[in-house]
Amino acid sequence: MANETTTTYKIKGGRVGVLLIHGLGGTPTEMRFVANGLARAGYTVHCPQIAGHGGSADDLKAATWQDWYESVEAALMELRQSCDTVFVGGLSTGAVLGLLLAARHPDKVQGLTLFSPTLWVNGWLIPWYMRLFKLVRSKRLANLIRFPDFHPHGIKDDRIRQFIVRSLTDGETGTAGLRNTPGGAVLEHRRLVAAARKEAPKILQPAMILHPREDDYAHLNNAWYLQRTLGGPVEMTVLEDSYHIVTVDRQRHVVVERSAAFIARTVGALGGQPKGATALKAAAA
Repeated sequence: MANETTTTYKIKGGRVGVLLIHGLGGTPTEMRFVANGLARAGYTVHCPQIAGHGGSADDLKAATWQDWYESVEAALMELRQSCDTVFVGGLSTGAVLGLLLAARHPDKVQGLTLFSPTLWVNGWLIPWYMRLFKLVRSKRLANLIRFPDFHPHGIKDDRIRQFIVRSLTDGETGTAGLRNTPGGAVLEHRRLVAAARKEAPKILQPAMILHPREDDYAHLNNAWYLQRTLGGPVEMTVLEDSYHIVTVDRQRHVVVERSAAFIARTVGALGGQPKGATALKAAAA
């Protein structure tokens, strides 16, 4: 049975858990379809709300990447109380937070499902002047800049996109997120990525990456980089009919199916028992 609050979305299942982390400026709503699909496969699923999200732009401006990380780390610890084996899945920035969780808690995270992981904001929609933002180092200056959510809003499916746009227009930030991302949050994302890249080679847990070829926010080279860099086995699927927000777009069913199959295979390789990161790598080889 699903349990909803303003800060999380939870579905109780078995002793294998999945933590699903939404993207920058987004909400747990982005993860509900995948959460429900994995719950039908028998998994316990938690979709926390990242610190600073779900409210006003000022809330997001005030939060640091360390605040984001601490909020998802707390969600991981809560999920571990009821689950012996945990997989972490994340969309975009949520995938980067998942990488850090795996690196820093190798015995608490048994695998990763990474959806449109975003190390660099370099998709086909991103304007050329975004590159100039790399020169900004001060958060006070960064927060004077706003990045609007351009059409097609990371969604290729017209019907779903129209729903999201209506929610943005109606100001339903708890459902659709913010219309404009503060520059300070983009700067914090850059700092988060720097921390995650340092630790990526020591991530030994099995990982699965699903990334759209036509990603409007994050080029496919984000996924290629992780495939080369992560220390454990990596499965990769390139989605041919989705934009950035693959958890709600046209191939959302593929995301659920591939994620459920990956989790089942990994649990099978473990023999139903959680293992440390080194043993996980050996079991998946």
